[in-house]
Amino acid sequence: MTQVREPIGVVGFGHFGRALVSLLDTAGMSYRAYDPHVLPGQLPHADATMQDLLRRARTIICCVPVRSLEGVLRAARPCLTREHLVLDVGSVKVLPTRQMSRELGAGVAWCATHPLFGPASLARKERPLRAVICPNTQHPAAADEARSLYERIGCEVIDQTPEEHDQLMAMTHALAFFVAKGMIGVGAGEDAAFVPPSFRAMKQTVDTVRVDAGHLFSVIQNDNPFAAAARRKLIDELEAIDADLRRAEGGTIKDLEIH
Repeated sequence: MTQVREPIGVVGFGHFGRALVSLLDTAGMSYRAYDPHVLPGQLPHADATMQDLLRRARTIICCVPVRSLEGVLRAARPCLTREHLVLDVGSVKVLPTRQMSRELGAGVAWCATHPLFGPASLARKERPLRAVICPNTQHPAAADEARSLYERIGCEVIDQTPEEHDQLMAMTHALAFFVAKGMIGVGAGEDAAFVPPSFRAMKQTVDTVRVDAGHLFSVIQNDNPFAAAARRKLIDELEAIDADLRRAEGGTIKDLEIH
């Protein structure tokens, strides 16, 4: 197995950062953490500054919103060396790949990744855990290191290109959240004494969207280059289904009038 560069440095201690640290703890992996919005005393293995963390850690996992990643990379770049490996955890991959290629280039090893789990799924003890990694030609060995890290915390690892990943996420993750957001908007299932089995799986997605940070919904819809086309395709199909139902309803009424 490829050696993981330790300690792990976790930049960002929001919901996902905390979930990831719990897996690192369980795997017995050494780590440091930094978040400018969390006091060091509130953060396990905390460093007071990102520069302190970068001096101590060797694999840097950026657990920050996709739209914050570029700024984090620019701030970190003066302290990063060839001894470091940088990973992201964003729900889209085309944009972070471009950002890391531009900001880190050939000088610092990097690999775009997407852990297909989060605090909610971990709380439900869903298994198996899975993670996507996107190998790049600038640092081919970085994918092996990323794979080794995710396997050590109990993940099955899938290799995809950034485009393959975002196309798949557009037709799955983005559409699921899009539908769930609409169901929240119409109040589907709210305060219901019970729901039928057909709704239970949907309700799980609705509940996930309800508690997720707003930036996640925006990212998977607006920062995935394939999401808009997927939404349009779904809307067209739903409108076609609705039109078929209206035609069928009209035919039934006509038949009743005739007979």
